[in-house]
Amino acid sequence: MEKQQKNILKEPTPNYEKAEDDLLKNGLNRSYTERFLMMTTLMKRNIMFSKAIIKHKPLSSSKE
Repeated sequence: MEKQQKNILKEPTPNYEKAEDDLLKNGLNRSYTERFLMMTTLMKRNIMFSKAIIKHKPLSSSKE
């Protein structure tokens, strides 16, 4: 039993604060051109999704 417990690997605990800081640092390293292109892409998607019409089609029952 003791050998089995020694072989168990423990997963590292996620460090969300460090991940958030890394994303912010990467964002600040982008050039103004990259930031502008990302902003325009997000604006285009926002317009596309705001005009989207979502229709719900009920699922047909499989017992028929």
